[in-house]
Amino acid sequence: MAPVELLIGSRWQAAKGTAQTREVTSPFDGSTVGTVALAGTEDVEVALAAAEHGAAVWRRTPAHERMRILLRAAELADERAPKIAQTISAESGKTITEATGEASRSGDLIRLAAFEGTQLYGDTLPLDANRGTGQDKIGFTLRQPCGIVVAITPFNYPALLVLHKLAPALAAGNAVILKPATSTPLTALELAECFVDAGLPEGVLSVLVGSGGVLGDALVTDPRVRKISFTGSTTTGEHISRVAGVKKLSLELGASCPVVVLPDADIEAAASAVAAGGYVNAGQVCISVQRVITHPAVTGDFLDALVPKVRAIRTGNPSSPDTTMGALITAKEAERVERAIAQAAADGARVLTGGERDGAVVQPAVVADVDPQSAFSQTELFGPAVAVSSAADWESAIAQANGTAYGLGAGIFTSDVAGAVRAIREIDAGSVHINWTPLWRADLMPYGGLKGSGYGKEGPRAAVSEMTEVKTIVLHGRPW
Repeated sequence: MAPVELLIGSRWQAAKGTAQTREVTSPFDGSTVGTVALAGTEDVEVALAAAEHGAAVWRRTPAHERMRILLRAAELADERAPKIAQTISAESGKTITEATGEASRSGDLIRLAAFEGTQLYGDTLPLDANRGTGQDKIGFTLRQPCGIVVAITPFNYPALLVLHKLAPALAAGNAVILKPATSTPLTALELAECFVDAGLPEGVLSVLVGSGGVLGDALVTDPRVRKISFTGSTTTGEHISRVAGVKKLSLELGASCPVVVLPDADIEAAASAVAAGGYVNAGQVCISVQRVITHPAVTGDFLDALVPKVRAIRTGNPSSPDTTMGALITAKEAERVERAIAQAAADGARVLTGGERDGAVVQPAVVADVDPQSAFSQTELFGPAVAVSSAADWESAIAQANGTAYGLGAGIFTSDVAGAVRAIREIDAGSVHINWTPLWRADLMPYGGLKGSGYGKEGPRAAVSEMTEVKTIVLHGRPW
């Protein structure tokens, strides 16, 4: 890979406009991790023109050949996983343990997508059920690639969130233009290189690093783009939906994920799960536990179990295997989280542990007696703190769980099967976990939110469906 060149149309090349580069730095200590070329609007045009050619070639490539190339890319991702993990940790501030886990899933995710790309089944249509006109006709549906897919990804899972878009789009026969987060572009480029080195044809894949305001609008408004897959903030997602035009959209947006702890729950298990689910990747996960809703009868026991577990989380240098929670993506983001915790305390909540900041590292916090209507509950925190509130009965607990604009994930701890079934039916979230937190995802499962958390689903099978379109075909015979 030539890190100071752009990947356009599956080939490394110099920028067409004024050549600019950007140093990628570590959130933890500010050290330089690498250098990338920045794209401009002229490069967007080159990438789109290349994608038009690539889409035409790739859609005509047999599915078994696409699968062969993707399987080779998966092998390369496996071989390069240790290096990819180091890059993830260095540019995102994620611990090396978490980064290794993320990188190790890359190859299998590509394999899942490669298989689903060969499974583009259609349906037969019972046209003879149409009285008087269908007996001499045969109808069926045919699924085909959208054409050009624009994928826009955030910083927090720079490998998995890239691959959840790239791999299904490519497997289904689309050309892709990827716009990764400017803070974590190196991981995206290393993964893209796996596909290029596996033999991806010219024109099929571009990676453009640069300003979202410049590149994003140029990409999403272009009529040659048929599908947009975006993961990021609700504000940006709303903007995309306003300006994109007539296109297919998948938007995975914000969240404030709840966990309900009922009186019959295993309190120790619930505390252990929240101590993990609220602080992985320093809380910078859309499905991180942000709110815990407990029954007053168990609130004290739950906090007694949770606080020591959170205090045991070890912050520090992300490259050390002894560190269990790394830095936030920038010191500015850490300052925002620090202010939010302080404001919650000023509004009457109790900070039981954590909240102190050192650069981009915020000590993991537990904040009790939080008003469910406060900003600390209602607004996505995206940081290492959990808000604990109480609800006196089932109805008020569910109302609190559903009481934000979001609906991405939720969890409930209970030993009552009837209560679990009721929660499954009444909690408005894209995924509901019984006796676990929402911070759990198998790469093959459908994933996406309700309400303000967006629409559309990821997971290879769901994403391949989202990144293809359906034709209806009718063969007309002679009247009998």
